[in-house]
Amino acid sequence: MNSSMIVLALLDGITQAALLALVALGLTLIFGVMRIVNVAHGSFYAFGGYAAAKLSALIATGESIPMSLFALLLGALLMGLLLGAIIEAGLVRRILNIDPVMQLLSTFAVFMILEDLQRLIWGSSPVSVTHAVDSMGIVQVGDVTYTAYQLILLPLAAVLVFAGLRWSLGHTRFGRQIMAVTHHREVATAMGVNAKRVGLLTFCLGAVMGTLGGALASPTTSLVPGIGGEMMVLSFAVVAVAGLGQITGTAVAALLIGLGRAFSVYLLPELEVLVPYLIMLVVLLWRPQGLFAVAESRRV
Repeated sequence: MNSSMIVLALLDGITQAALLALVALGLTLIFGVMRIVNVAHGSFYAFGGYAAAKLSALIATGESIPMSLFALLLGALLMGLLLGAIIEAGLVRRILNIDPVMQLLSTFAVFMILEDLQRLIWGSSPVSVTHAVDSMGIVQVGDVTYTAYQLILLPLAAVLVFAGLRWSLGHTRFGRQIMAVTHHREVATAMGVNAKRVGLLTFCLGAVMGTLGGALASPTTSLVPGIGGEMMVLSFAVVAVAGLGQITGTAVAALLIGLGRAFSVYLLPELEVLVPYLIMLVVLLWRPQGLFAVAESRRV
């Protein structure tokens, strides 16, 4: 493996990690606040990608970088808020206090419904719109030529979302309400926090992160049926490695899995699909609660 391949693997790993982090951060935020594993989260990624691609085809023409990025962000925002509000109000708040297995089955049912709805709306033919990638051009890293969109925009978006999430949780009124509900929902409600409103906004925020990941991925890949399921499994692997509800750990785990998967393409391509799950297996055998999870005190 020469130096050019190492650089290429590093760049591939960073871009994969950026998309993984965006989706997994939404998943772990929802779990941290609402204590529900949302299996339908992968569908947010798919719907965000399709909506962004369609909007890009409609309003992003020529070499306009602002219009290309605006189409992606608009598609992610609209689809995330729509799906988040409908699913949270229609299902999630009704199953918060039931058995976790039933919660899992309920969100899996939503995932299956959304998969069929995806085919009904956009069909089964591959969809891809590359306006954003084409308009931003390429950059040279040593002997490696890489698209500026993947090398600069994707990691920057992931860093900004992560930093914004961390800052808002610690320095805003809404963030403090989220932390209060996370630590103890009943006590937070008794202190005047509207837990239902916090849950709705949190779920919508997590959904927007998922759709944003799909929207930013849409110019770099062909969107096909099943892409949401693949991202769902990968994001679960990231969250399991980090520990459920761990914001910072999720970003680190996404980088670990992204780099591991990228290097396996060049070193052991036959294991590329297995590497994320091998990493997850090793971590969970060593630390079943995840790398960054801490022991919780038992509530009596």
